[in-house]
Amino acid sequence: MNAPAPGAPWPLAYTVSSDDCRTPMPLGFDAPLAQAARHLAELGYDGLEIQVRDLDARDAERLSAAVEPTGLRIVGLGTGPVAAQDGLTLTDPAPDIRRHALDRLLGAARLAAALGVPVTLGQTRGTFLPGLEDLQRHWAEDAVRRLAAEAAALGTRLLIEPQARTNTSLWNTPEQALAFTATIEAPTALVLDTHHLEAEGLDAATAVAAHAKATGCLQLASAAGRGPLTVGDHRLPTLLHALRDGDFTGWLTLEHTQDGDSLRAAARSWTALHHAAGRP
Repeated sequence: MNAPAPGAPWPLAYTVSSDDCRTPMPLGFDAPLAQAARHLAELGYDGLEIQVRDLDARDAERLSAAVEPTGLRIVGLGTGPVAAQDGLTLTDPAPDIRRHALDRLLGAARLAAALGVPVTLGQTRGTFLPGLEDLQRHWAEDAVRRLAAEAAALGTRLLIEPQARTNTSLWNTPEQALAFTATIEAPTALVLDTHHLEAEGLDAATAVAAHAKATGCLQLASAAGRGPLTVGDHRLPTLLHALRDGDFTGWLTLEHTQDGDSLRAAARSWTALHHAAGRP
């Protein structure tokens, strides 16, 4: 694995899509998995956070074979395409769709365990409909409890990403997510995303400082338009200090728009983080 940037002693990953996705996710590298891995390795990234749509443990060898020749490692699995590409959520009024969504998430957890990485949960939680809020919350909470328990039984863990209310009705802030995870026995952690924190009116550095120990991954994007990072972004040194001071032990992921050129976008973000970490 490539060495992390000096001053930032955590693996630096980039969002990519597994080849089972209908199209690459718009916030990740726009290329087939093996090609994306080669480019990102050449740029100096340490790993990949792979978004999956419909994979299970049987796909672990194929994913590893696509990534291992580059020297990168898979650091986590995201499940955004389950909702974004197939419209499956844990709060859908239709029982068969909820079951299908949970089955997909359980498959991703099995794959994550086979790869030895965590699995993350974001927008597949879904959104509430007027008059159904309490029932939908019950459905989602029960499903996530089962998902967390299954992940733990397999030897991995679930990471829950607080997301803006435009994405989901559940757990929009770190405090809301932690209040829920405190009610379950299985080990869990957070994914903090600067875009979603800022969309909810939160200061990202303050949130990171408060929850660094409970966080498994920090996802980064520019404040303007959720694009690639830029040199001189005043938030970055503060965020890195907050992670260091908070004894963060997870990884960093670039998850942002590609501005029509993934190679250039990835290079810009890598340079910005190196600069913020004090590396020329």
